[in-house]
Amino acid sequence: MRVRMLTAVAAALTLLLTGCSGGGTDTGGKGKLRFQSLAWQQESVDANKELVEEWNASHPGIQVQYVQGSWDSVHDQLLTSFEGGEAPDIIHDASDDLADFAYGGYLADLSELLPERLTSDIPRQSWETATFDKGIYGVPFLQEPRVLIANKKILDSSGVRVPTAEKPWSWEEFRQITKTLTEKMGDGKYGVAWPLKEPVSVTLNLGLSAGGQLFHRGDDGKVTIRFTDGDGVVPGTVHAQVNSDKSASRTTLGMGGSDTLPGLFGGKYAMVPLGFSYRQQIVQQAPKGFEWTVLPAPAGPGGPAQGVSPQTLSVAEDSPYKKEAAQFIDFMLQPGNMVRLAKGDWMLPTGTQALADPSLHTEKDGWATGAALARDLRSAPAQSVRGYPEWKDKVATPALQEYYSGAIDAAELEKRLVEDGNLVLARYQR
Repeated sequence: MRVRMLTAVAAALTLLLTGCSGGGTDTGGKGKLRFQSLAWQQESVDANKELVEEWNASHPGIQVQYVQGSWDSVHDQLLTSFEGGEAPDIIHDASDDLADFAYGGYLADLSELLPERLTSDIPRQSWETATFDKGIYGVPFLQEPRVLIANKKILDSSGVRVPTAEKPWSWEEFRQITKTLTEKMGDGKYGVAWPLKEPVSVTLNLGLSAGGQLFHRGDDGKVTIRFTDGDGVVPGTVHAQVNSDKSASRTTLGMGGSDTLPGLFGGKYAMVPLGFSYRQQIVQQAPKGFEWTVLPAPAGPGGPAQGVSPQTLSVAEDSPYKKEAAQFIDFMLQPGNMVRLAKGDWMLPTGTQALADPSLHTEKDGWATGAALARDLRSAPAQSVRGYPEWKDKVATPALQEYYSGAIDAAELEKRLVEDGNLVLARYQR
């Protein structure tokens, strides 16, 4: 920590010597904050750059430089920049990537820096995704439920009940319907295709609706893994669809979401569970005449609850411009601006005022279905668990991939997730 503090002091002195000032707009100095954005879709990149330009035009004393980052490498890139004292002032990330940075002292606690307007506008369950040891280390601003993208013609011709956000399918009904669809579609076609190249977050987040939690924090603050009946519902459904019902495609288990779209467009799959933002790719890529609809994901006894890891904006602990960085975040997340960011990313805003915008409640492109699901989005189960990235990569991903393919049974899956997983977590909680 002492080394990083010295680095921060040196950085501040360098800025002063080059004519920069950390005093904000009142000083008349020219502060330069770096904002690293992970926006990648053109609409989203444009929205972010436009907002930076608008900020700079109205805040001549504290300018913001847009820096393009990448989701593919953000964790390692940030770690390197933190250790080297070169982190951007304002950091775009996802809440499930913040735990190690927050506990490691790399991110500023925003509790006393954010205005009441912003803290009251974002619901408590969203703030929980970026809260660690009672400190707030990121502002959650965009989120997306997982939904079912369905071939409307296949669904309508099958005669099955079409679910709504108010009355979704149960997991049992979903399994039966995918069997029915597969039978009606004929050989070589499937009721559902699960793209599970990255199976962990899908399994955990959808599992909340069935009462799954997997990670349990004790009175001493330490987290252990326990596998309950609720934790088995989602993986058990997928395993059965692939291996016994033959209603889910085996070949898509190793695919990413985008890889399944040609099969959806071609009528090989009736439905694909995807993140809400995939609708943009469908609009851009679907062949002329393809009819599609957005359906809510199946729900369990707990209702349509889902875990999410919202996109976040954080401030580096070593930044000499924490106050100004928080002011920029507040500007970016004014209700109208949050709507612009949400539409650019085809996601949902966390802010209640932004979410009420009529443009996010239209039937076109499934916006209304997604907006109706927003109230049931919760913090992802592993949100604040130290060691989760290692558990995910070394234990859970291979175990779930083998289980879904039929290589191991449910007992072996539970053994590996729990026993091997707790060994990993123990190393981070000594």
